[in-house]
Amino acid sequence: MKTAPDFNSLPPFYRNYVANVETLDMLEALAHSGEVMQTLLASTPENKGVFRYAAEKWSVKELLCHMMDAERIFAYRALRFARNDSTPLAGFEENDYAPQANAHARSIQQLAEEMKRLRASTIDLFTSFTTEMLSRKGTANNNEVSVVNLGYIIAGHETHHRNVLIERYLN
Repeated sequence: MKTAPDFNSLPPFYRNYVANVETLDMLEALAHSGEVMQTLLASTPENKGVFRYAAEKWSVKELLCHMMDAERIFAYRALRFARNDSTPLAGFEENDYAPQANAHARSIQQLAEEMKRLRASTIDLFTSFTTEMLSRKGTANNNEVSVVNLGYIIAGHETHHRNVLIERYLN
């Protein structure tokens, strides 16, 4: 089944993320963004892991952990909504999560391997959804969002942060 994002039901905050991958099928976007990220991380030197482009910004490793935290949260939301759970879900404060991620205790290679396994699991989850499940919606952080849009958000969020890594951290 071919998918496309539904910009009419996409919370405005996520539109720029989804615009990064809107021309792809959602499962293709998840696979492609994950593969490109793995290629980037394979060429990222370990000594860059603690680099911050500004004092108040996350390090490379903290950014990678943020990307995984967000993917897990978005996938959890998708699971709940796909299963027809209408319970409104809370948001999360990314700046509170980052210092708690134990990012600097792991190597970039370890984080890359974790990201690869996480993405495979995310793709398995979204592959299991029927067309009806993908169209279901729920409320998270006071915004209504569809299951299919959550898949696009995951891929687009990763693409956004990969671009930030390239432009601000690795150049």
